[in-house]
Amino acid sequence: MRVNVLGLFTVAFVALGCRAKSSAPEAVARSSGASATSPSDAAANGARTYVIGMSQCNLGEPWRVQMNADIQNAAAKHPTLKLVFKDAQNDSLRQRAQVEELLAEHVDLLLISPKEAAPLTKPVAEVFRQKIPVIVLDRAVDGEEFTTFIGADNRRIGREAGKLAHKLLGDKGNIVELEGLMTSTPGQDRHSGFRDGVELAAHPGLKVVFEADMAWLEPNARREMESALAANKKIDLVYAHNDPGAHGAYLAAKTAGREHEMKFVGIDALPQEGVRYVKDGVLDATFAYPTGGAEAIDVALELFAGKPVPRRITLGTRLFTRENVERGGEAVN
Repeated sequence: MRVNVLGLFTVAFVALGCRAKSSAPEAVARSSGASATSPSDAAANGARTYVIGMSQCNLGEPWRVQMNADIQNAAAKHPTLKLVFKDAQNDSLRQRAQVEELLAEHVDLLLISPKEAAPLTKPVAEVFRQKIPVIVLDRAVDGEEFTTFIGADNRRIGREAGKLAHKLLGDKGNIVELEGLMTSTPGQDRHSGFRDGVELAAHPGLKVVFEADMAWLEPNARREMESALAANKKIDLVYAHNDPGAHGAYLAAKTAGREHEMKFVGIDALPQEGVRYVKDGVLDATFAYPTGGAEAIDVALELFAGKPVPRRITLGTRLFTRENVERGGEAVN
């Protein structure tokens, strides 16, 4: 079934203009400790205040904290916007319930970064069917019942990481892959993309000798890397689906006195995390994974203005290595 996207945008905007603003999100913001932009200036000028609900899958990853900060900073420039944040604490059932709460509170637009695709597909679709625009960030949901998806191309980033691994190792080497949550689309894409890029079938000397799902968390990655080190006397490269995973692997290897025998590659490239790890000589490389937070606010403003927006917005990436990190990395074309 094909969706008339422009028609949906038009209907959504009409609904936005006609629906009365609820005071419930303010109570949620106060009780949950969520921060929101102040609508006082907008009210003084008689302007309409739009309430945006943001459902974040967890705040245990620095990258997700950065996403919320990017959303907050972008929205703060627009007094007509009010934000309500909800943290699902890495629980899909909790996130489903929180999306339903935001729907009941009559938010004007939903931002969501789902923990997993399948469990969040239905609640997202229910919001969309109520003519409320939905912007999905980072992790996709199944189907097409949302307004816009914003995110980087995880499969492409994984493929570039695979190509880099081949370049660093040549045609021979033992690889450890520490995977993000494999029930999430980024984890799946970063895995399949890496396997495409490293081309194991074409290079039989390259082998993945250990792989494990560390669910994006550094303590898990460190624990899994300890198992990899115990099982393999020779490891030449660690590819982790995010920088905390790569850092956890490095710490485990350093504790074992083996960090100098292998290379470490991650993804995210936050300035205070992955980029700093490369500068400090901890990681050999990291790929930028933009949060899309600022872009989400730009799209929300376009929707509130009744303008059409792209169905999908794909964000670019940059590669940071020890050779180029001081120059700000280099764009991946």
